[in-house]
Formats: sequence, C-alpha cells, structure tokens
Amino acid sequence: MTIFLIHGAATWMMIGLIWFVQVVHYPMFARVGRAGFPAYEQIHQQRTTWVVLPAMTIELGTGLWLLIQPPEGMPGAWLLINAAGLAGIWGSTFLLQVPQHRRLGAGFDREAHLRLTRSNWIRTALWSGRGVLLLVLVLNAHA
Repeated sequence: MTIFLIHGAATWMMIGLIWFVQVVHYPMFARVGRAGFPAYEQIHQQRTTWVVLPAMTIELGTGLWLLIQPPEGMPGAWLLINAAGLAGIWGSTFLLQVPQHRRLGAGFDREAHLRLTRSNWIRTALWSGRGVLLLVLVLNAHA
C-alpha cells in the first residue's frame, strides 16, 4: 500500500500543477511580449522540468509497479485504466505539448500557443480523472 500512497501523492501533486498551468500559466504566455518571449520560454521549460520530471517519473514508476504487483484487494482492471491514463499523459506530453513548446522556443507564435493551451486539456482531464480513480480505490480499500 506504500507504493500506492506514493503514487497517489505524485498524481495529486501533478493535478494541482496541471490545473495551475492550464488556467493561469499557459494563458499568460500571450502577455509576455514578443521580444522577451524566447528567453521566457527557455526559462519556463528549464524550471518546469525541475518541478515536473521527478513527480512524473515517480508517478510512472509506481503506476507500473502497481500494475505488475497490485496491492491485495485492489482491482487489476482499475489499475490498468490508471496505467492507460498515464500512457495518455506521457503520449500527449511528447506528441502534442513538447512540439508546441519547441515552436514557441523560437518566438511567440499565436497558433502554437493556442494548440498548446487547447491540447493541454487532454492532460488536465487525464490527470484529474486518474486522481478521482485513485481516491475511489483508497476509499474502497478502507471501506
């Protein structure tokens, strides 16, 4: 159950972060200004990586561990859904958001900004849904 709790903690950290990024941070990109935007985007990517990478890596590792060695009484199908959500998050990150950040690294691009903000709803929804799933699993385990 310890791995499950670590997994849940990493997930809920990412839920808070993704909602902040989606609602506050990404929309403000359009207000940075064209002249300073490439440097801003570079710093954004560097600093965000330091916050996000450890939590996402812990979340991925513990999610796979739970899939391979589910805690007693925890439905394997639910853990498979959890893992599928993780795969969707990582896939969305590298296939949708990272390419838009690369475009933005060259300078503010309205279309890239819109694609980034819109496509990030995928991760926001997946993380949020996974968080609810994990809460249900915790509540069922202690019922």
